[in-house]
Amino acid sequence: MTPPFTRETARAKVKAAENAWNSRDPEIVAQAYTENSEWRNRVEFFKGREAIKADVSKAADVKRMFEETKKVFGSVDVLVNNAGVFQFEPFEAITEKEFHREFDTNVLGPILAIQEALKHFPASGGSIINISSIASKNPVPNSSLYSATKGAIDTITMALAKELGPRKIRVNAVAPGHTETEGTRRIGLVGSEQAQQMVSATPLGGRFGQPEDIAPVVVFLASDDAAWLTGERISASGGAR
Repeated sequence: MTPPFTRETARAKVKAAENAWNSRDPEIVAQAYTENSEWRNRVEFFKGREAIKADVSKAADVKRMFEETKKVFGSVDVLVNNAGVFQFEPFEAITEKEFHREFDTNVLGPILAIQEALKHFPASGGSIINISSIASKNPVPNSSLYSATKGAIDTITMALAKELGPRKIRVNAVAPGHTETEGTRRIGLVGSEQAQQMVSATPLGGRFGQPEDIAPVVVFLASDDAAWLTGERISASGGAR
């Protein structure tokens, strides 16, 4: 999950993801990783980015994450809820443990982060960007649980846009398509036969998306250029539906 950062940071063209940043050297951004991330056992400082180890499903961790972020910036007005876990399997195989793992990170995590962000956003407002997925509206087989978590994110986004609008806080969602990430590599999806089918269903480029394809959309929503947008769900999917 990428927690709060400033609009000044958003205006820098961040290549977002794992460790890709461009030469404009953005200000320090705090980034929390889920317990399953390859970053889980360490905190790295490189090229102006600060990584904060935190479990977004734990309120105490989320509070600490904001406190450490505020020490760097002094104020917070942008939140990107990007933490996510998934496991694709037949519906009959879903366990109570897996249900809580996915919903705790994918849904409770953003709820806790938004609650904490509201304590820190200035009177002038702020921007919340939730990372959804095209799976929320067009799920693939064996993705019932994950798709349900993203459906919840879409609904939270729309409801909060109405609730927080009077406070000048915008709430939007970005729905990536088939994207190459740490998670899709971990489960062996990238390079598989199923992946080839997904690629063929992506009109623009006929390839897997990359994190840097998604990042500019997030940066736009965080910026003043999107000042009149709230309650929107933007697909960043290369045309895949």
